[in-house]
Amino acid sequence: MSFAVIQTGGKQYKVTASEILKIERLNDDEGKFVEFKNVLFLNDDKTNEIGNPNIQGAKVEAKILKNTKNKTVLVFKKRRRKNSRKKYGHRQPISLIRITKIFSKDGKVIAEAHPEKILTKKIVKAEQAREKQIKVAKKIKEEKDLKIKKSVKKIEAKKKK
Repeated sequence: MSFAVIQTGGKQYKVTASEILKIERLNDDEGKFVEFKNVLFLNDDKTNEIGNPNIQGAKVEAKILKNTKNKTVLVFKKRRRKNSRKKYGHRQPISLIRITKIFSKDGKVIAEAHPEKILTKKIVKAEQAREKQIKVAKKIKEEKDLKIKKSVKKIEAKKKK
């Protein structure tokens, strides 16, 4: 399980391939690919690389899924004994990204994301219907097995008499 530690938006993130992250808002459009060249640490199952402060040539590639705002943080200010209160909310702009590839300092791909599985209502319903069919088939098979066992027991009981 290879991973990398990258720095963006003043924060550090431990990332693996095909992971989805919330990071500070990026100025690129949705669907575009972004490269993070501030790679601080790389781990490739066998080797570790530590940057000083960055690893030269290493990069992480990601796809911007969505530019949006985070959950509301309520800010409440009160001055006691002055009958003064103020309440407002703040929504931090964020970008949702999906890590697609992690490159080493040689430019070799360390980890690559699996292809995205596009889930639609039709696919989800089909999977649910398939699961129901499998359950029903198992139930019918168990009932048949029970009937066979009962009939075998009756035959054995008749033979003993």
